[in-house]
Amino acid sequence: MAAPKKGRRSPGGQGRPGRVLALILIAMVALIGGMFASGDTTPRLGIDLAGGTSFTLEAKNEPGKPNAINKTNMDTAVGIMDRRVNGLGVSESEVQTQGAKHIIVNIPKGTNAKQARQQVGTTAKLGFRPVLTSAPGVKSPEPKPSASVGDKDKAKDKDDKSKDDKTKPSGSPSASASPQGRAVTDALKANPAVDPSASASAKDDKAGSDKKKDPKAPTPTPAPGDVAALQKQLAALDCSTPASRAKASEAAAAAKASDPIVACKTDGSAKEILGPVAVEGTGVDKASAVIDTQQGKGWIVQLKFTKDGAKKFADVTGKLATQQPPQNQFAIVLDGEVVSDPSVTSSIAGGQAEISGGFTQESSRDLANVLSYGALPLSFDVVNETTVSPALGGEQLRAGLIAGAIGLILVVIYLVAYYRGLALVALASLLVSAILTYTIMVLLGIALGFALNLPAVCGAIVAIGITADSFIVYFERIRDEIREGRSLRPAVERGWPRARRTILVSDFVSFLAAAVLFVVTVGKVQGFAFTLGLTTLLDVVVVFFFTKPLMTILARRKFFASGHPWSGLDPKRLGVKPPLRASRRPAAPVDPKEA
Repeated sequence: MAAPKKGRRSPGGQGRPGRVLALILIAMVALIGGMFASGDTTPRLGIDLAGGTSFTLEAKNEPGKPNAINKTNMDTAVGIMDRRVNGLGVSESEVQTQGAKHIIVNIPKGTNAKQARQQVGTTAKLGFRPVLTSAPGVKSPEPKPSASVGDKDKAKDKDDKSKDDKTKPSGSPSASASPQGRAVTDALKANPAVDPSASASAKDDKAGSDKKKDPKAPTPTPAPGDVAALQKQLAALDCSTPASRAKASEAAAAAKASDPIVACKTDGSAKEILGPVAVEGTGVDKASAVIDTQQGKGWIVQLKFTKDGAKKFADVTGKLATQQPPQNQFAIVLDGEVVSDPSVTSSIAGGQAEISGGFTQESSRDLANVLSYGALPLSFDVVNETTVSPALGGEQLRAGLIAGAIGLILVVIYLVAYYRGLALVALASLLVSAILTYTIMVLLGIALGFALNLPAVCGAIVAIGITADSFIVYFERIRDEIREGRSLRPAVERGWPRARRTILVSDFVSFLAAAVLFVVTVGKVQGFAFTLGLTTLLDVVVVFFFTKPLMTILARRKFFASGHPWSGLDPKRLGVKPPLRASRRPAAPVDPKEA
């Protein structure tokens, strides 16, 4: 009979076990190297183990919507907040309602609590408005008491353009409050992207220009088409401080979509008069932060519109493209602040656009995160913020680790007493599984924000029994083959297919249970399910790529192949009598005994 070719695989086995072992060892070294290269060698811990920040949000009714606080809107807000927090890379966060109008948000330690608080509380009311005029963000100088054309004080002011004003009719609109572009009146008349209701008649402008207004009187909220009020509000607006920008954004956010507004840019560099909303934020389908390497714009936010939003956006950009600067710009207004005001040279069709303007990686991702997950149905105020101590969770973790250590010691004692030399294979496999589990959890914490909580630790402890059970199944299949009279090398190969089927079925059931538990549960229980599913997959990897090839190699060693009493595979201790001749059928087991 011809000898089998070198390197030929035996039935159900692996022809080159050394290569398989080298493969998994290389993978382990790569994972460990990646963990050390990241600079973080410990898993992220959940709020119950590491502490963190907890803050309470209180819902408030929107103007004109006295009954907006209801269970449906609160549940919607919880879902949006949870997705936003997870979009920041935070895992094991807790977002839940408390009472009729409060939401509790728990953020684990290591997360930027200020950033998270801004994300979950942002209403994200987005609108695309045409720019009518703009000015520097600082407050404009107070106007002189007399506004007549022949005023001597104006003639003495070197910075005023009074000479041009003397040549104009007394009723013509002034552009002194609008350093860039045409006057607001002309913009409201000429800009086709603006709602006609926002236009003002020339005679109203003339009448308004002849009236003397008290500079001490409070600035009224401008009505649609009230050009004089808009100009006065623009001149009085100061965008140079965060407090003044916050006040201005609150007023702009409360305005109706059909009204023109005065708003600040987020960095306070400019203030603008904006026309009515041309495209609502609901027309945005998706937003993502990317870095522009082609045009060198740095980090930008790419927008994808819905079908209806894409049509409106194409229409308004087509109209704006025919205007002169700055009225060929549209402002992207988020919660009353101008995020960006790009200019338009042609109609933007296709349903895609981008927001640029000096974004950092963090700010671009924050904006994309807020826009992607939609607007909150309610407005919220942070009414309480506290620091959560990890003391109680730390005590429970210590108790759980002690219980896990006791269980592991009992498993080791059982393996050594029952399987003897085979216990070394089981312990080495458990060690490989532990290293893979630990490094992967650390890397998941860095990449995805995965954090270990108490249930997740319990899942890792339960996985010790699942992994040990796979080794026991394989060892028993090998011992069954030896009881039938076969030597160790064929017993290892013939027992593997039977053990493999049993291990795969067992792990599939365990993984299915973990997957169902992860889908149907929320909160901390998902941590248990995730860890259980991860360790179950690693059990398959370890058994196939470490335990099996290691047994194939050890079967060639004299200590195991000869059936040494301490190998765990001694035929005498297993109750097997060797066959009289090689041609005879193997004798049936006589009174099998277990070591």
